[in-house]
Amino acid sequence: MRTDATTALTMSQVTSRAGVRPDTVRYYERIGLLPTPARTTGAHRRYGEDVIDRLRFIRGSQRLGLTLAEISDLLSVRDTGVCPCEPAETMLERHLAEIEAEMARLGDLRAELTSMLSRMSTDDCADPLPGAWCPPACEPTRGGG
Repeated sequence: MRTDATTALTMSQVTSRAGVRPDTVRYYERIGLLPTPARTTGAHRRYGEDVIDRLRFIRGSQRLGLTLAEISDLLSVRDTGVCPCEPAETMLERHLAEIEAEMARLGDLRAELTSMLSRMSTDDCADPLPGAWCPPACEPTRGGG
């Protein structure tokens, strides 16, 4: 990344504008999501304006559920000047399918919990499998005797 004195941003400016912490920026540099920044003679990092857009892209992709490895792949495509929409579409479709499966699983769990709760206040206490809520000595007696 090429920067000069008129466009160079400090770490503080970058983190403030991109809404990330300095350790996040340094981590992204270490793993290659951000290019190594220019340094001053005092070894302070200086960034170009483009790093703000790149950080926003990374954070936005994370909010969509993409992993850092997937984001790295998208950035590699993006860095060639090609729109990363085609590979992103495949990733997002996969994540959407995972979310839908998790929502179905949670819906089933909700139904099971709702059913158990509705039976807990009656004489027909629910017995979750594979174990029981109460040890046998604590089980309510049934049938009056």
